[in-house]
Amino acid sequence: MPNISSDNKKATVNYLPSQDDDEIDLGDLLATLVDNKWLIAFITLVVLIIGTAKALIDQPVYKADAMLQVEKNSPSLGALEPVAALMGDEVEALTEIELIKSRLILGAVVKNLNQEIIAKPKFFPVIGGAIARRFEQHNEGDEVSSALFGQTKYAWGGESIRIDTFTVPSYLLGEKFILIAGKQGHFSLMHEDGLVLEGEVGKLASKQLEDKQQSITLFVSLLKSRPDTQFILTRQSLGKAIDLLKENITVTEKGKKTGILELTMESTSQDSALQTLNEIANIYVRQNVEQKSAEAQKTLEFLEKQLPQLKEQLEAATNALNDYRTRHGSIDLELETQGVLKGVVEIQTQITLLQQKRDELRQKFTESHPSVVAIDKQIARLQGQMNSNDKKIEVLPETQQVILRLARDVKVNTELYTALLNNTQTLRVSKAGTVGNVRIIDYAVLPTEPIKPKKALIVAVSLILGLILGIAWVFIRKSLHRGVEDPDLIEKQLNIPVYATIPHSAQQLKINAKLRKNQQSNELPILALENNEDLAIESLRSLRTTLHFAFLEAQNNIIMITGPSPGVGKSFVSINLAAVLADAGKKILLIDGDLRKGLINRSLGVSRELGLSEFISNKITLDEAIHKIPMANFDFIATGSIPPNPSELLLHERFKIFLESISKHYDHVIIDSPPILAVTDAAIIGRMASATLMVIVFNDVPESSSRYGYGKYIYQYSYQKSN
Repeated sequence: MPNISSDNKKATVNYLPSQDDDEIDLGDLLATLVDNKWLIAFITLVVLIIGTAKALIDQPVYKADAMLQVEKNSPSLGALEPVAALMGDEVEALTEIELIKSRLILGAVVKNLNQEIIAKPKFFPVIGGAIARRFEQHNEGDEVSSALFGQTKYAWGGESIRIDTFTVPSYLLGEKFILIAGKQGHFSLMHEDGLVLEGEVGKLASKQLEDKQQSITLFVSLLKSRPDTQFILTRQSLGKAIDLLKENITVTEKGKKTGILELTMESTSQDSALQTLNEIANIYVRQNVEQKSAEAQKTLEFLEKQLPQLKEQLEAATNALNDYRTRHGSIDLELETQGVLKGVVEIQTQITLLQQKRDELRQKFTESHPSVVAIDKQIARLQGQMNSNDKKIEVLPETQQVILRLARDVKVNTELYTALLNNTQTLRVSKAGTVGNVRIIDYAVLPTEPIKPKKALIVAVSLILGLILGIAWVFIRKSLHRGVEDPDLIEKQLNIPVYATIPHSAQQLKINAKLRKNQQSNELPILALENNEDLAIESLRSLRTTLHFAFLEAQNNIIMITGPSPGVGKSFVSINLAAVLADAGKKILLIDGDLRKGLINRSLGVSRELGLSEFISNKITLDEAIHKIPMANFDFIATGSIPPNPSELLLHERFKIFLESISKHYDHVIIDSPPILAVTDAAIIGRMASATLMVIVFNDVPESSSRYGYGKYIYQYSYQKSN
């Protein structure tokens, strides 16, 4: 029971410290889930439906793969192996990966496969693509689906188009064009609802643009569709097409330092994935071979420039020797002179070959490169040996010296010409048989099963996600709306008793619907009269018994019923409590004290006029204000006309005198007051009432409200002690 003071003031509420809710109550969590099971089921079902729809609607993605092998570089220049060794170390796999993804390779693929042109049918939003794919799975050949929903401009399955040429000015790159199929292979090309050009399948269509002095050309090699079907055409820039291709391909090395490269590509088109990967592999291998062949070609070009010069030198030296022999007769060289001649020829030949190598290296390296410096040292050493032989030649007779020099020139030029001619033939053979250090192990094959979407996984994830979202939503809503769910919390925290818990009544919802529709009935729309066995009425009977004992010490018999905010059901409690008390043989007066929005008169079937506001203003008598309600067996005073100053009217002394006098003629006077937190009217009425009943809604009023000032108004059930 609440504390009751010895004077005529209201009892003081003893607040208890709030309990800490650090501990998790598993029972409470489970009860929350059970109470919201239908909400959880609804959210789960919605997410499951969305996930299933996504799994069915999403366009399938296919994956194709190919495999390459990158081997170590091997020299292929025959006699020029020392030069080949200077051309760099073996190519690492990472270098080859970047080379495959370069614009050199991908740009050639884009151009060869015409991937700068994007042409696809226009599908019905959201579900059109799925319907078209379903039709294509069940129908092979040239059959085209009929238009659904009367939408002839959309493709519904079986449509296809192939564009071989589509050129547009640079400012139209990336813009969407609409190709509309006509009859007998004719078509129209539209852009921004304007006609660009008209053409026919298999014929080049072109139109000159007047504003830019540029043209648009289009060649359609295949068009299979119904008339009026639309296709979306886009011409991309080369860079954009390369970037899109680069995003869809992946190049990785299988294992570490294996030299095995795996190329994979994901695409919504099976044929596109197959053709693109195989084209990448072929172009990459061809580029690798061309690179190796280019090395031999450069050396071959250098040697071919040297051959004519050596041939002229050889002919000139031979003619000079023959002329000298003719003028002076045949002269034989001594054995010692022949040895000198042989040595000079060998040295001069080596010097000439080294100079050729040096010229070739200088095309790639600078003078300070170690390879060039090494050859310079070899040439200097051989030149020293040549100078030593020249000194031996100077001591010979003049005739011997001339013959020796002429013979030397002939032999040196002969050996050089022969060596260069052999190297040239060797390089030609090597160039023709050049093999790169890359080979294709596996070509891509046509993928049959899509890798995305994984329908079973999506459905399972959506089911789990829906369940998680449902549970999360329930707990978030509970945490954000921390209403009182347990009456014991009121008694423990505020030391205030809860006298009744009124359950929800489905019958009352029907009564409210009748009132909103203003349906006329022979019976009053009161739950206690229509169904006195309802659980809500039984709870009010329990409250009636509690009030009987509580009023043994009360000063008067006035009961004020209010609530923290509108819509909590205080008028429902007021009417039905009056009916229940009257049913027990009590003489009851019900007063609608809400002079702002009171509507009890509608439930009782009486007019608002001539009520409390007129009586306090002394415009009518008490008998004129009181309405008899025979069916409910209690009396009623309506609000009367809505006054402009309800609070001032209730503060009038006449209202206090009225309550003191009228309470002596009834067992209980029940006053339905305005909400306590909205206006001050309830506080004015409450000071004259012996008991104040506060009606709150389950899980609607926050538990923390008692800590912020108005909890005492929400939960207070106070009395005045009789003298």
